[in-house]
Amino acid sequence: MTLHNDRILRALRRQPVDRTPVWLMRQAGRYLPEYRASRKRAGSFLAMAKNPELACEVTLQPLARFDLDAAILFSDILTIPDAMGLELYFVEGEGPKFRHPVRDAAAIAKLGVPDMEGELRYVMDAVRTIRRELDGKVPLIGFSGSPWTLACYMVEGGGSKDFARIKALALNEPKALHALLSVNTDAVIAYLAAQRAAGAQVLQVFDTWGGVLSPAMYREFSLPYLVRIARELERGDGDDRTPLILFGKGNAAYLPELADSGAEGVGVDWLIELGDAAKRTAGKVALQGNLDPATLYGSPDAIRAEVRRALDSYRDGNNGSREGHVFNLGHGMSPDMDPEHVAVLVDEVHAYSAR
Repeated sequence: MTLHNDRILRALRRQPVDRTPVWLMRQAGRYLPEYRASRKRAGSFLAMAKNPELACEVTLQPLARFDLDAAILFSDILTIPDAMGLELYFVEGEGPKFRHPVRDAAAIAKLGVPDMEGELRYVMDAVRTIRRELDGKVPLIGFSGSPWTLACYMVEGGGSKDFARIKALALNEPKALHALLSVNTDAVIAYLAAQRAAGAQVLQVFDTWGGVLSPAMYREFSLPYLVRIARELERGDGDDRTPLILFGKGNAAYLPELADSGAEGVGVDWLIELGDAAKRTAGKVALQGNLDPATLYGSPDAIRAEVRRALDSYRDGNNGSREGHVFNLGHGMSPDMDPEHVAVLVDEVHAYSAR
């Protein structure tokens, strides 16, 4: 199948592009009225995510509105622990929760890597369906949560303000936490490999909660497992290699180490200038990011100005070149954002970077 738009693949290989590619985290989501209609028809988020046809439908919705350079699989980062038997559910206004959190060595020892074409077949079927329906329009991004971020939800039982339970586990039973992170890493590698086999053309790991760790804890409980994924995940060679992006909130201090991980790209949040990130990674990887999502609450002129500032920052820190940059937000979109403002952002990225 011919790929009609390969900008993101070229950018992640640090090859020349005619304009900077752009996609947005949570680009398929509640800010779109068509998404809300699909969710109402499905009955729940999980029912939609576990139905390959509906997952395909909502994956493609933002591409019908905006000139995006990639689609991202509609799913959730917590599919792996759900398939491990923790039983994922959602509480309105509170987010994801697990009925069976794991909080000691005995519970962790019972965990195993799920069957990717068994318990997680619905994800692979969604990838296959989306690839077919995209028909080469843009590449498809598959993804997973990071071992540490998955562990946060698995131990806490849901979201957390202080991550007290998992940090206590790290301090009091580090061997048990490493056992959990190890099985999570095995599962993430298998999960991403299965998505690649099903048709995903770019892969991303979301280390959403890496930034809650102290530097010493990050280097013990998150970074080594990200490096292991980057080095052990089979992705092919040359221009046929499937690029891997490691995204983390609060990862600016670790950019040199992430650049040496073996990943093709590193995603950053908005708390570092892109130019500084480019200097810290020294051309070893492509960079993705990093507009503050709250920019979308600004006026169209303010959005355009911030887009140009971010693009210029990357260019100035990258020896005057725009190569090796995938434009994105520094984290996901929110439900109350205006779709018209998203269109302004996407169009400005393309127009300004093409000059």
